[in-house]
Amino acid sequence: MLDLLKRRRSIRKYKDEQLAHEEIAQLVTAALLSPSSRGRQPWEFVAVTDREMLRKLSVSKPSSAAFLKDAALGMVILADPGISDVWIEDTSIASLIVHLTAASLNLGSCWIQIRGRQYSPTQMSEDYIKELLGIPDKFAVEAIIAVGCPDEQKSPHSEKDLDYRKVHVDKFGIPWG
Repeated sequence: MLDLLKRRRSIRKYKDEQLAHEEIAQLVTAALLSPSSRGRQPWEFVAVTDREMLRKLSVSKPSSAAFLKDAALGMVILADPGISDVWIEDTSIASLIVHLTAASLNLGSCWIQIRGRQYSPTQMSEDYIKELLGIPDKFAVEAIIAVGCPDEQKSPHSEKDLDYRKVHVDKFGIPWG
């Protein structure tokens, strides 16, 4: 698991290749296996592979989601806040599970934050996406995870770069190690 965490990087450049149905199925299964508070599973997912829809989604957050148009998959992560008061945490966990599963399949992925972001001066990114994908009002959109065959190489994270000063033992202020 540590090796997977070290090599998982945010990838924003993708090859012009589709994902195999089995790869998408594994990502969907992993998302559905994500833990949630009290097992309530407030999350739902929209797996977008349509090129034109990915292009439209890529402008949901001007200047920071453009790479989505080149991804093979945009996994839209949403939830029904009426099911759980910790839906943000639950959708965040599901998003991370999608990231780690993508890395385990040697695919690249990158989080696109949607909740609380602006599409335009008068419209939130979430509302733009809900309208575009026909998502009912009761749902909240947390993020989109772009997934595809990586077209860039990034060095794995190194343990020597970890800041162990951020780890405390038994009480804040008692350093790790």
